[in-house]
Amino acid sequence: MMKRILCITSIVTLIIIASVNIITAQKKDEISSVTVYTTASNTEYRLSKTGEFNFNKSVQPLESEISVFVNTTKEFQKFLGIGGAITDASAEVFAKLPFDKQKEFLTAYYDKENGIGYSLIRTNIHSCDFSSSSYTYIQEGDKELKTFSIDHDKQFRIPLIKNAIEKAGKGILLFVSPWSPPAFMKSNNSMLQGGKLLPEFYQSWANYFVKFIKAYEAEGIPIWGLTVQNEPMAKQRWESCIFTSEEERDFLKKFLGPTLAKNKLSSKKIIVWDHNRDLINQRVNTILGDSEAAKYVWGIGFHWYEPWSGGQPMYVNVANVNQSYPSKNLIFTEGCVEKYDSAKLNYWPNAERYGISMINDFNNGTVGWTDWNILLDETGGPNHKNNLCFSPIHANTKTGELIYTPSYFYIGHFSKFIKPGAKRISSSASRSQLLTTSFKNNDGKIATVVMNLSDEKIKYKLYVNMQSAELEILPHAIETLIY
Repeated sequence: MMKRILCITSIVTLIIIASVNIITAQKKDEISSVTVYTTASNTEYRLSKTGEFNFNKSVQPLESEISVFVNTTKEFQKFLGIGGAITDASAEVFAKLPFDKQKEFLTAYYDKENGIGYSLIRTNIHSCDFSSSSYTYIQEGDKELKTFSIDHDKQFRIPLIKNAIEKAGKGILLFVSPWSPPAFMKSNNSMLQGGKLLPEFYQSWANYFVKFIKAYEAEGIPIWGLTVQNEPMAKQRWESCIFTSEEERDFLKKFLGPTLAKNKLSSKKIIVWDHNRDLINQRVNTILGDSEAAKYVWGIGFHWYEPWSGGQPMYVNVANVNQSYPSKNLIFTEGCVEKYDSAKLNYWPNAERYGISMINDFNNGTVGWTDWNILLDETGGPNHKNNLCFSPIHANTKTGELIYTPSYFYIGHFSKFIKPGAKRISSSASRSQLLTTSFKNNDGKIATVVMNLSDEKIKYKLYVNMQSAELEILPHAIETLIY
């Protein structure tokens, strides 16, 4: 009888403990409030804290309501980071700024608390269009690379990169991209107007990558990764070089990959394609369909310029690559608003283009997102082929003024609140007027980005698991919700 009582008592105790654990776990999962940060058209809100709202137990949403649904238990890709390119142009403009404005600029991009916390850098291997002139690191005809020197970059670009790394602190990642091999290595004997890398220079060009990486690292600048060729299907009036899918595949598997490995650089992340979303599937199928080439590939880079043909951005192609090759990483490697016009420095659709792209790209599996020039001058340059563009921050080199465009703040709604190592989680909206994506940071904090593309203020409910909060978003606004 006593044994039975003891047994029953033990069972009751276990049930009580289990119930307490369940209740404790439920309370731990409960969220008390959400903090909202807003940037909105026709207001002074720029990454501004605009409110804190309470969560309550959720009820069945109605069709007449607009809702954003977040499921914290459904996790996807790990977040790598967000950043921009430090080109020759950006570095030359930076050097013209007064010292106090240089400090302000570095804080604005790279400070985690007082800026928007950039964690990625891209830079060019010798010249690109956003350089004041064409140049290489060797004398013309030097196939053996005996004259290789990065002295050119020590004047402007390397100092700015070092400043950015110092301000950002540990963890910022730098990847590099070539626009063209030296002229003598190409079929058209020019760094401009496309042309192709001649087969007899494949090994020399692979060696060039090694020289560049080792030279930068000797300057104290770690190289995390590289792309094989910037925009390999674009014949441009500036630095450019054509690689078909098969040519990029064969250069990678027979020359670049083995050469990096031979020089103990196999840890460097190799990114293929580095061009628009339109042809990305065919390129990836060709390269990753070859196991000898695929083993060298960390990920696939892409740009956003495919609407040049008159169509819409092909986000679905990014999703297709993610579904087809889930073990490889997707990274947005370049995007900017083209055709600079000083009258449009505060043109809101430019910023919305960033928000739309970033939300769609992340929701389709992208791990990192890299803007183009971090800084340009009052003309949208310098650019030696007059390909003038917008950047998130412009400098008036005559007055020393820094001009923060709305695009800077839209990017900041992601880069400031989503930390490297975060996991994307399930997030969706019930109406097309709203776009959304969500990430769970390593500290457990969730950042949900909501964007309103409409002309109307929208009241909506944020549903997170079994809780909800009543919120609203202004017309043509972007919010980051932290909870």
